[in-house]
Amino acid sequence: MSEISRLKWRCRRGMKELDLLLERYLDNHYAEAEASEQQAFQDVLDLQDPQLFDYITERDTPSDPAMAQVIRKLCAFLPDKSR
Repeated sequence: MSEISRLKWRCRRGMKELDLLLERYLDNHYAEAEASEQQAFQDVLDLQDPQLFDYITERDTPSDPAMAQVIRKLCAFLPDKSR
């Protein structure tokens, strides 16, 4: 199984909305990202859904700058960016 296939599997969450955001990042940014950003995305995949949801909805902010950058890129895929 390739790395991308493994990551795509890890993008599957309990919340379909999170699935879509994570898969869009994987499809649109991951391959071109620097190794540190790829690692930060993998760290995002380790988060529990409630924590990830809090980051996406800006109820909380990751303390790690690389993870915060990935979260900002995930938020760019939200349908209503004027929140």
